[in-house]
Amino acid sequence: MTQERDEAVDRVIGLEEEVEASGVASVEGDALAHARATLHAWVDQMIGVVVSPGLGRVTVIHEGGRRSTITSATLPFVMSLPVGAKG
Repeated sequence: MTQERDEAVDRVIGLEEEVEASGVASVEGDALAHARATLHAWVDQMIGVVVSPGLGRVTVIHEGGRRSTITSATLPFVMSLPVGAKG
């Protein structure tokens, strides 16, 4: 698992470098704990969400209509309700 994680992190950092952007990886210890806590607080402040599995996207809506889009091959599917389920 660690090797897969490290390869994924290296790939993302490499892609960012190709477009002359920088990224910071947090994969363990206090840095990862801080990243998780910050992400949880950010999610807890959302006032709405749009799940679009067909587009591979989740849009988080915050106060004042601010939007943040998360592109993911898996997140929209794990968040989707079964067909016919009441949300």
